[in-house]
Amino acid sequence: MALLGHLINRSLQIRKNFSIRTGTPRGYQQQVLKRLLKKAKHTHFGKHYQFNSLLKSEDLYQEFKKTIPYHNYNQMYSRWWKFCHEGESDVCWPGKVKYFALSSGTSDSASKHIPVTDDMIKSVKKAGFKQFYSMQNFDLPPDVFGKGILMLGGTTSLFEQGDYYEGDMSGISAKNMPRWLSFLFYKPGRSISKRPKWEDRIRLIVRKAPQWNVGTVCGVPAWVQIVFEQIIKYHKVNNIHDIWPNLSLYIHGGVSFEPYRETFKNLLGKKITFIETYMASEGSFGFQARPDTKGIRFILNNSIFYEFVPFNEDNFTEDGELLPNAHAYMINEVVENQKYAVILSTCAGAWRYLIGDVIQFTSVKLSEFIIVGRTKQFLSLCGEHLSVDNMNKAIDEVQRALNIGIKEFAVAGYAHEGHFAHKWYIGCDDYCNPEEVLQLIDQRLAKLNDDYAVERESALPYLFIEILPSAFFIEFLQATGKFGAMNKFPRVLKNSQLKEWQQFLTLKAGQPST
Repeated sequence: MALLGHLINRSLQIRKNFSIRTGTPRGYQQQVLKRLLKKAKHTHFGKHYQFNSLLKSEDLYQEFKKTIPYHNYNQMYSRWWKFCHEGESDVCWPGKVKYFALSSGTSDSASKHIPVTDDMIKSVKKAGFKQFYSMQNFDLPPDVFGKGILMLGGTTSLFEQGDYYEGDMSGISAKNMPRWLSFLFYKPGRSISKRPKWEDRIRLIVRKAPQWNVGTVCGVPAWVQIVFEQIIKYHKVNNIHDIWPNLSLYIHGGVSFEPYRETFKNLLGKKITFIETYMASEGSFGFQARPDTKGIRFILNNSIFYEFVPFNEDNFTEDGELLPNAHAYMINEVVENQKYAVILSTCAGAWRYLIGDVIQFTSVKLSEFIIVGRTKQFLSLCGEHLSVDNMNKAIDEVQRALNIGIKEFAVAGYAHEGHFAHKWYIGCDDYCNPEEVLQLIDQRLAKLNDDYAVERESALPYLFIEILPSAFFIEFLQATGKFGAMNKFPRVLKNSQLKEWQQFLTLKAGQPST
């Protein structure tokens, strides 16, 4: 395996010396859109919206926008994907769908069934190789690729449902991984990863950790943090490098890493490289391609067409629903420092599909961006326009200022005594003064967000806080059927989720909630 790692690193160095011709973002995306429409023109969706005629248009994108409506998940599923689910072929993409990724996300309670086609599996693999080649830009140990790769994802034991299989997207990807790669590098290995219960996989990973020479870890920060903590505790060591001395790379995604950064420092014995990716049940969209930058770079030539809708009152309702007449832009039309909701058309049969993420471009030239929230996880009761990115930065500053670890948090907004209030739920196992934490959060948010500062002087006079054991957040996910590697605790609690959370806390406290 050491020899193979050396050969891999040598191939990266050789590739680095070649000058590779690249196209423009607009050119790549125009080609992708045309290819998607050509391949899907004989599907039910393609015939309904007359893709053949669209392809003859002088301005393909403008006609595409006029012809195809936006879709959220419920619209896409009820009108089209349910027929894929029932086994029908050629619905939104050629052929029969063999896999469905189960995704509940953070906004809805019911499981979503996202089609995963053979072409999408190829797209995900291609994205993985593109990210692998980008590793030459980072200062990594020369032998990092000869070590094991621990992937903390969903179970690879997919559920057979007649003509198709369903499960986590990470499990579907792992199941379709080349066997040689799985055999040589993939941890925890097939025997553990196929176990359906996440808690069983954690237990076995913790027990077997010293048997593996892990150089890279991939997974959602909250769950990687839990696994590291349990390994350290079970084996009675000081930090994770006492178990895996060659660990040098952590590839993360799903949520912002900033609230977890300080806690991770306490779990490590030395510095490692952190690289962010952008992957969801709908596909693999990009990765951090340069060191010393927080921007993720879109992959623009990988069978996914992107559109960007400014996230503002002209295009969205207060509940984060996309308006039918919202104006979308191509990658070459966006500007920096504006919030955009991401719209996808993909080789899995998603068409003008609102994925729910809100991004902000940090470099239009390089197609780099940061994820700042979700369309339904912005808190704006009275015009405060509070984003998840604002919250993450505030929590990070509180941890630094008070030298405490905040493992999870959430905030809810509601009417209170003729005005409005925010209530913060903070998962912290260190001693801290709740009022001091709340004051620091408030001060940081006022600096970050002018709208918040204005509303705090008028419509938003009330702030509340509750410091909770961090285990409560994980127990809540378990109690609501969302206990697993790909599930995240919602940062903004609204409607039914807020009621479920309040009921859960009432049960934990054994007394009525206020």
